[in-house]
Amino acid sequence: MTMNFKRKRTVLLQNGDTVRNQVKHLLIILISFLLLSSFVTSCDKKEETLYRWETSSGIVWKRFGDKDTHRVYKGEWKNEKLNGLGVMTYPDGHKYVGEWKNGKYNGQGTSTYPDGGKYVGKFKDGKKNGQGTYTYPDGQKYVGRWKDDKRNGQGTFTYPDGGKYVGRWKDDKRNGQGTFTYPDGTKGIGEFREDKPWNISHYDENGIIIVKFVNGKVIVQ
Repeated sequence: MTMNFKRKRTVLLQNGDTVRNQVKHLLIILISFLLLSSFVTSCDKKEETLYRWETSSGIVWKRFGDKDTHRVYKGEWKNEKLNGLGVMTYPDGHKYVGEWKNGKYNGQGTSTYPDGGKYVGKFKDGKKNGQGTYTYPDGQKYVGRWKDDKRNGQGTFTYPDGGKYVGRWKDDKRNGQGTFTYPDGTKGIGEFREDKPWNISHYDENGIIIVKFVNGKVIVQ
């Protein structure tokens, strides 16, 4: 009985050691796999200088071209597309610096236009979306919300002469509640529709109403 017990105990200990060794081996394999996957993923995103070619079969990015006729991209490239941080320079002088996703502007970026205009803010699917600031060539400036390249939501528009509108926008037009402050200090406060005063009270510098708009029509006080 004593010998049989010792043999069984020895077998159990040996089996336990075998299981522990197998678990240890599996853990080593798993950790190695995770490290390798991380390394491959990090290597997949690389810096490139590419030129955009338009061919009969579609858009092709190549490592050679002419900056005067092709768009030039310098930045991160992943999954055969523009992904990550990068700079796109266009033949007409337009330049975008910022984040990319699947070949389109996505995230924070700065777009400088040939006419001197400049946008700094959020993009989604290649268009201005979210909070952003657009400075126009003539000195006008908009700070606020955007949707699909148009002013939408709450925003502030300032003019070179000192005028300023603060309020709601829809499809690039003043729509909803807002306040327009004129260079002379007078103000129009109320509702705008399709970029026009709709139900608005105009106040002088002393806060006295001088003109009203009711349903788009002027009523002189």
